[in-house]
Amino acid sequence: MPGPVRRFYRSRGFALVLGGLGRALITSGTLILLFVAYQLWGTNLRTDQAQDRLDDEFAAQLDAAAEAAETTTTSSTTLPGDGTVPPTPPPTTPASTAPAVAPPVEGNVVGSISIPKIGVREFFFVQGVSVSQLKRGAGHYPETPLPGQAGNAAIAGHRTTYGAPFHNIDDVVPGDEVMVTTLQGTFRYLVSETSIVKPSEVSVLEDKGDNRLTLTACHPKFSARERIIVSAQLVGNPVPRLPAQGAVSAPTDRRAVFEDIDGETASRWPVVLWGLACAAIWLACWLVATLVRQRVDRRSRARHVQWLPYLVGIVPFGICLFLFFENFSLLLPASY
Repeated sequence: MPGPVRRFYRSRGFALVLGGLGRALITSGTLILLFVAYQLWGTNLRTDQAQDRLDDEFAAQLDAAAEAAETTTTSSTTLPGDGTVPPTPPPTTPASTAPAVAPPVEGNVVGSISIPKIGVREFFFVQGVSVSQLKRGAGHYPETPLPGQAGNAAIAGHRTTYGAPFHNIDDVVPGDEVMVTTLQGTFRYLVSETSIVKPSEVSVLEDKGDNRLTLTACHPKFSARERIIVSAQLVGNPVPRLPAQGAVSAPTDRRAVFEDIDGETASRWPVVLWGLACAAIWLACWLVATLVRQRVDRRSRARHVQWLPYLVGIVPFGICLFLFFENFSLLLPASY
């Protein structure tokens, strides 16, 4: 080995470079592990909060629909003369009819889904399958009928992130029950088949000539290589479509939505800004800790105070890091 190279290896500069590289690799590895933890558990926090809000919104919609139905029933059974109600009750509503409520718009809660076999209990789903909607829960494909209606109603959901409503969807077998509640009522489906398809196989969302519910999710877990499709048949008669239901949802590119189930363009600036905020907080903590370490005798009992800046900064750093991860995840093609 040449002399200059040997002297560089033994120099303080090489030690500093090697130490800096080691710290950079450790920091990078730690951040990657933290991001994985955020994807698996941190995203669930946002979804849990969103589910609570969707629960309240759906309850309010149910109350409004009940009041509207009661008002309609009262006005239709009241005589125009003295305002008295006839003693005979109104005719029973046929099973194939349902309340004439307003159709859901993009982002609005549609209802809840329950799959007892895999422990899914009243998980709320919204109208739309964009990344912003699937972060809140499962999503109804706007181009398909609503659950309970005639045709092929389709719902998408995650398997490992954002509440993971379909985490164990591969465990359902023919005959298992799927219950869906919307403003039009509660509907019972029985699973008929499960299949694995390529992301380009958008035909699973098309009308099959029967009344079914199609559940879609990425497959296998932690991958978006394929799609798992669970089909279930409606038990009983379907309810009619809502007035102006087709006019609420604008036509979408079904292939683009299905192939990249939660893909959409997100801004990079929030990622940059929150990343800089994290770096600034950690740099400030390091500088303060360095100053404290220079002023404290290593043999002093007060030497532990050099860690105090890190303890103080860990909370704002954690908040900024969480927001950095949240915005960074929007740039990824899928969250599985």
